[in-house]
Amino acid sequence: MAWIYLTVAGLLEVVWAYSMKQSDGFSRLGPSVFTILTMLASFGLLGLAMRHLPLGTAYMVWTGIGAVGAFVVGVIVLGETVNPMRLAAAGLIVAGIAVMKAAG
Repeated sequence: MAWIYLTVAGLLEVVWAYSMKQSDGFSRLGPSVFTILTMLASFGLLGLAMRHLPLGTAYMVWTGIGAVGAFVVGVIVLGETVNPMRLAAAGLIVAGIAVMKAAG
């Protein structure tokens, strides 16, 4: 169950990162409130996952899902630039998560 909590927490990190972008520096009320609520949910689920997973593993996976997910959303939804170096960086993050999971 801890891995499910952690996965959902990481996906919520992607959601709040995107909604923070949409909040325009917290100047738009709706996206700002949504950002805060999804942040709280993400942190809460991360905390639940950390009851059973090591700190380093849980935090690395959570931030990795958030970082790679935000990158993907940025490229697909926001039309951000994609190039070989950015793809390689995202690939290294995914590889790091896989190695960390295998080591645990």
